[in-house]
Amino acid sequence: MLSEQSTATVRATLPVVGAAIGEITERFYAGLFAAHPDLLRDLFNRGNQAAGTQRQALAGSIAAFATHLVERPDERPDAMLQRIAHKHASLGIAPEQYAVVQEHLFAAIAGVLGDAVTPEVAAAWDEVYWLMANALVAIERRLYDERDGGGWREWEVVDRVEETADVATFRLRPADGGPVPDFRPGQYVSVRVELPDGARQIRQYSLSSAPGSPVRQIGVKRVHGGDAPDGEVSNHLHARVHEGSRLWLSAPYGDLVLEADDAPLVLASAGIGVTPMIAMLEQLADTGHGAPVTVVHADRSPAEHALRSDHEAYAGKLPDAAVHFWYERPEPGHPADRTGFVDLSGVAVLPGTRAYLCGPLPFMRRVREQLLAKGVAAADVHYEVFGPDLWLAKG
Repeated sequence: MLSEQSTATVRATLPVVGAAIGEITERFYAGLFAAHPDLLRDLFNRGNQAAGTQRQALAGSIAAFATHLVERPDERPDAMLQRIAHKHASLGIAPEQYAVVQEHLFAAIAGVLGDAVTPEVAAAWDEVYWLMANALVAIERRLYDERDGGGWREWEVVDRVEETADVATFRLRPADGGPVPDFRPGQYVSVRVELPDGARQIRQYSLSSAPGSPVRQIGVKRVHGGDAPDGEVSNHLHARVHEGSRLWLSAPYGDLVLEADDAPLVLASAGIGVTPMIAMLEQLADTGHGAPVTVVHADRSPAEHALRSDHEAYAGKLPDAAVHFWYERPEPGHPADRTGFVDLSGVAVLPGTRAYLCGPLPFMRRVREQLLAKGVAAADVHYEVFGPDLWLAKG
């Protein structure tokens, strides 16, 4: 809980800090990477840094946390903290790195706001920072302990399947021959690769098969940048990683997890967001889930719908499942009302439904709004974002 004096100071300065937070985070990253170039080379996603999305996510999360402290002082924003902590743990963030961040973040705040940063203001925002940082350290420590310390492990690719022109499935087993740790459907692993320039970049990929298998399975979409650079890691994996190749993987993390109960479900995805939904569907089929399951997916065309056969097969094993696929460019005979954007107006959604969403932010926003309009509780709509969580950063 923020102290009474700091609460008043933060409340008074939040508009000023909030208005400048974008410039602050830009200066922060510039100073951080100048002092520690290894962090950009081997930890931070260089693509997200170039696009500016990581700066937006950091700025939004700090502002959202501070706003929460002053508006709801008796309630900790655990959902936001859990999501950030899972991502940090998947990257192997250590407690001592928070002091490095604090040093450069507060230098950036002072550099942007100048004389407005009085000792009182600096102390108040320092308190905000360490409340957030210490909460994250505690959650991350628990996550590491649950995974025997976390850490990286080498895995061998035992199979590669070309799902579409731009999506490949990689199946991996531990290179040391040891056991495969369990996970929960919906979680992801970090994959670390060494690129031609020597950088060791890390990306997260959802596990696309149910727990219990002797192999891990991930689906990787090759990212074409368009106006931005192509995805470094996704293109590296597509071009250079084949059966017999080895990759370094983290333990499984992620807070989008399938609950073990009999609630009616909506599993809604778009594009490569299908991967965690496949793991969930397979688990539901394996455990004999009897409640209604509504499967929703949007894609550009059937040919670009990765894992479509698995999508249909696992749903077909459930006793009460409805499948709805929307395509921008459908094949002949596809229902006209399933063309273009997802429209749930004609889809039955039962009371007590729990929804899981994964895909681009505009897609998830539209689906969430439609679900809320159909009576689904906001607390029962869960989501996963591939990349910086700009939705979470907005509170």
